[in-house]
Amino acid sequence: MRHALVLPLLAALLSGCASHSNVDPSGVWINQQVIDAAAKGISLRQAMPKNDQPLEWQLNSKANQASFSNGFEVGKGNLQPLGKGKWTVTLSGSLTEDMTTVSDDELEVEANKAGPKQVFNRLKTTAEPNAPVGSSFERALYGAYMGGEWTIVEGPGQGSNVRFLADGQLAGFPGADRYALCLAGDCATMTGGQDSMWIERNKQGAPFIFKRDGKQLEIFQVVNQAQADEMPQFKAGERRWLLKKQ
Repeated sequence: MRHALVLPLLAALLSGCASHSNVDPSGVWINQQVIDAAAKGISLRQAMPKNDQPLEWQLNSKANQASFSNGFEVGKGNLQPLGKGKWTVTLSGSLTEDMTTVSDDELEVEANKAGPKQVFNRLKTTAEPNAPVGSSFERALYGAYMGGEWTIVEGPGQGSNVRFLADGQLAGFPGADRYALCLAGDCATMTGGQDSMWIERNKQGAPFIFKRDGKQLEIFQVVNQAQADEMPQFKAGERRWLLKKQ
């Protein structure tokens, strides 16, 4: 009787593993680990992967196409199956990314010269039609990291309630209607690894350095230490706002 029970169980396990090998990777995959880390209220720079690794993949197995975003640029490549749930993406030059569809909602990208192994999760919501590569990760990050209601404790608009929306809109913030977090690229280089965001109204705005510590958010004016003919090098100046999450 015991053997009779073990054999069906083993067969079920094997069939489950076999089904994983047939998972179609087509769709949008985001780096949920980065989002989960950031959602704890830590420094965004600490949560982001090193070496500007991809934050989102968009895969299309039928067209053999792959696109990725690392937060400031988009890359494209050719997607090819290797069998048993394994795939490879050939990028410009001789660069390759090897992937494994662990399950229908988990994709592993193997370690290479660019960085360590990464785990991506299939986007749980439906991406907007023709959504730019990287925008799904950005919305998920913004919602997890900046979501909720904040109160301005100090600074212009003191006492006001503010909402940082997942689509980049700002509600209740004095003199501003949109924001954007710096994920990577020149904006990160110019702030020397400090967290920064862009705040604007009617498409006119400025960069600010911010510090996040749990439910507390400090936003600082920037001071440019570079010469006029050099790339800007920003440091935190006077604190402009102090916000606390309700």
